[in-house]
Amino acid sequence: MKSHFLTVSIAILIGLSTSATLSTAEHGRLPADDWHLKRVEAFIEDSPQPDYHHPSDAAIEAFRDLKFGVRIHWGVYAMIGDASWPLLHMTNEERQSYQQKYKSFNPAGFNADEWMQLFQTNGVQVFAFTAKHHDGFSMFDTQTRVKQRVNWTAPGGPRIEDCDLAYSIMETPFRRDIVKELCDAGQRFGLKIDLYYSHPDWYDADFRPYAMNPLRTESTNTYGALPDEFDAKYTKNIFVAPDPTPEERERMMARHREQLVELLTRYGRIDMLCLDQWLGSNVWPELRETIKLVRKLQPDVMLRARGIGNYGDYYTPEGWIPGSKENTTMPWMVIYKLAGTWVYQPNLTKYKGTDWVVENLADITAKGGNFMVGIGPDDQGRFHPQVVQTLQETGAWLKVNGTAIFESRPRSGDLWREGEHIRFTRTKDNRFIHAISLRWPGELLILKTVSAKPGSQITLLGESTPLKWRNDPRRGLMIALPERLQNPENRPCRFAYAFQIEGHDRVVSAN
Repeated sequence: MKSHFLTVSIAILIGLSTSATLSTAEHGRLPADDWHLKRVEAFIEDSPQPDYHHPSDAAIEAFRDLKFGVRIHWGVYAMIGDASWPLLHMTNEERQSYQQKYKSFNPAGFNADEWMQLFQTNGVQVFAFTAKHHDGFSMFDTQTRVKQRVNWTAPGGPRIEDCDLAYSIMETPFRRDIVKELCDAGQRFGLKIDLYYSHPDWYDADFRPYAMNPLRTESTNTYGALPDEFDAKYTKNIFVAPDPTPEERERMMARHREQLVELLTRYGRIDMLCLDQWLGSNVWPELRETIKLVRKLQPDVMLRARGIGNYGDYYTPEGWIPGSKENTTMPWMVIYKLAGTWVYQPNLTKYKGTDWVVENLADITAKGGNFMVGIGPDDQGRFHPQVVQTLQETGAWLKVNGTAIFESRPRSGDLWREGEHIRFTRTKDNRFIHAISLRWPGELLILKTVSAKPGSQITLLGESTPLKWRNDPRRGLMIALPERLQNPENRPCRFAYAFQIEGHDRVVSAN
C-alpha cells in the first residue's frame, strides 16, 4: 500500500498547477484564544511554509458572499440521537453494540434532490455534510480499508483485533454513496458544497490516541490528546493500549490522506473542506504534506482551520457569535445548532425558531461573517417538519430582504450597528447602506450614523413606494413609516425589516 499510494500522490503533485492562488502573507490569522488552535500551536508553525498558498482572491470573495448555509450532521449516529460524542461516555458493551449498528442502517427515505430543492428555494447558498465524523464511519464509497479495531467486549477486557473492511455506507443495507448523491444534486441545484472530515477516527485503531479518542496510550501527550483535566469531563472507560508502531502510524496517515484524495477527486468541485479536531506533533509533517496535496488537487477549496492552524482558510466560531466584527482577520462562519443537538431532534420544544435564525443572520452578516445553521435528518433521511418550516420561513424573509444580506460587506469600524436592534450592511460598491431593524421601529426610524444622498429614495425592502425622510443635522437620518405599515398584516415580511439607503457614513459629533 505504501509504495502505490506514494506513487499516486507524487504523480498528482507533479501533474497539477499551483497557479491562481493567494499568498499567505496577508491572508489572516486565527484568533489567539481559539480553543482548537491552542491544541496545535506548540507544533504547527504560525506562518505556513513558503511553498504553501491559500485559495485565490476570487475563492475567498465567493466565500464572503455566501452568508447563509446549513450544516448537516448525519451518519449511523442518527440511530442513537447524537453525533459520535456518546461513544466517549458509553460502557464497553454499548460501544461494541454501536460498532455493529451500520449493519442495519438503511435510510430508505433519503432523497438528495428533495434536500437540495428545499435548500435552494429557501436561500441556502452552501451545505456542509459529514463525509466522516469522529466515529470513523464513512458516508461515501471509500476504497480504503480498516485493518484493526477495538473489540470492546473481548474476554479479559478490550483488545485490538485484526479486521478488513471499509466501515462505510457501502457495507450497509442501503449500499448507496450518499456523498456522491448529495454532491451531484448540489451541483445541479447550484449550491456550494462543504464536505466535513474528522482528522481522528475512533473506529480505526491505527488512529489511537489522537484528540478525544477513548483508545489511549501511555504517551498521550505525544499524540495531541486532551490534557488530563479534560479526561474526566469528556471520556469514560478509557482503554490504554500500546503506542502505535511505525507501520501503524504510516498506515494511518496513508489512509487519512487517501480518503481526502477520494473526496477531492471523485465528487467534482468541492468548495470547502470542513476539517475537525486535530492529530499530533509526531505526525504533523505528514499531515502538512497532505494539506499541500489537497491544495494541489483543488487550488480554490477553502479549508477549515481546525487541526492545521493558519494553513486553514476560514475560522468557525461554534455555538457562539463574536461580539464584534473584529474577531479575526481570517474569513469566518458561525456554526450553530438549530435544536438541542447537531443531529435529528424529535422534541419540538428544542428548536430555536425562525426569529432566532433571521436575527442572527442579520447580526453575523453585519459583522462580515457567514451563518451556518446545524440540522440533521432522522435515521430514514428525513428532516423534522420544524426544520422544513424554519427554512421556508427564513427563505420567505430572504426573498424580500436578500439584497441586504447576500454579497454584502460590513461597514467600517463599529458602524455595523446602532444600539441593540439596528444592524447595517453595505453593497460592495458602497452605493447603498442597508439598515436592518430587528424590531419594527414604529412611526419613525432615526439613524445617527447614516446620511442619505440628497434627492435619493429610501425604501423598505419589499415595498415599492419610497419613504419620506430628511437629514437632520443634529439627530441624524429620520425616516417616516406610513400609517398603513403600522399594521403587521401590511408589512412585506416578518421578523426584521431592511431599509435601503443611498448615502454615506455620517460623522457623529462627540458633543
